[in-house]
Amino acid sequence: MAVTLPAPPVPSASGAEGAARSGGSDFAPLARRVRASGLLERRRGYYAWAIGVNLVATAAVWAAVAWAGDGWWTVLLGVPLAVIAVRTAFLGHDAGHRQIARSARANRWLGLVLGNLLLGMGHGWWSDKHNRHHANPNHVGKDPDVGEGVLAWTQEQAGRQRGVLRWVARHQAVLFFPLLALEGVNLKVGSLLFLRGRPRRDRFVEGGLLLVHAVGYFALALTLLPVGQALALVAVQHAVFGVHLGAVFAPNHKGMAMPEPGARWDHLRRQVLTSRNVRGGVVTDWLMGGLNYQIEHHLFPGMPRCNLRRVRPLVRAHCAEVGVPYAEAGLVGSYRLALRYMREVGEPLR
Repeated sequence: MAVTLPAPPVPSASGAEGAARSGGSDFAPLARRVRASGLLERRRGYYAWAIGVNLVATAAVWAAVAWAGDGWWTVLLGVPLAVIAVRTAFLGHDAGHRQIARSARANRWLGLVLGNLLLGMGHGWWSDKHNRHHANPNHVGKDPDVGEGVLAWTQEQAGRQRGVLRWVARHQAVLFFPLLALEGVNLKVGSLLFLRGRPRRDRFVEGGLLLVHAVGYFALALTLLPVGQALALVAVQHAVFGVHLGAVFAPNHKGMAMPEPGARWDHLRRQVLTSRNVRGGVVTDWLMGGLNYQIEHHLFPGMPRCNLRRVRPLVRAHCAEVGVPYAEAGLVGSYRLALRYMREVGEPLR
């Protein structure tokens, strides 16, 4: 059964800026405090350092592949390649939210280089999908992250599954992490399918960069390793990449409130009630790319990732002041909550 909360009696708003302009919005005072704090300002030095380190690390691991030679142990270097690739994905995510550069054009090109060229994952496809998620998180019919698919996010969706997908829905809590091993490939397939309906220029630019990535990636792997080891390295990298990236996004919304059809929540409630933070220190921040501060990120998606920890006390205090529940859990606890919710969704099928 979908977890729902009744629509609170507050005015609706169409987003952060719209809510801030609404004099009666509970979000407006928080937006003013955060803007005055300077935490919304670009951190170009931080991102220059992060991108530079990421590129050096990527080159270093490929150099290690070349140095290690054609032994099967070399395949294990697919693990650090995947971990670094997830860091690239985080940077592409930040570019998509215009956190890095001042202009939309510069952020788009950063996203194309980081996503299409370095990862083989379409920046345009991801931005379209992710922006719809941010506009209506956890809202069935509006948020693509809880849409119909292999996994079911409500009991109604689970009841509509047939054949193998019905069996998957029945056991989806157990199958969740194994299925994530396929997510790296799924993201690339989705990127290609998205291009079919795009304007010719977008197909040329995005598709061309995806092609350059694919040719360069496989040429590099096949040049450094025999065919068997090269394909195994590719498989390990994509499997670990999918599990790692999926594990970052999984605990943020699963098991949180899902607005009922027609619910009118203001920006603050629409973002806070549907999101969960993951507690932790600098290691958790690094592993999750700052997305463990999911509440703050949803309230201020343009805020540089490195400032999310600093804005958290302001957001917590404001939520307490206006009586909006602020959800947090430890890393293990957040997975437990998400998987328990997935198990409850599939319960009627067992």
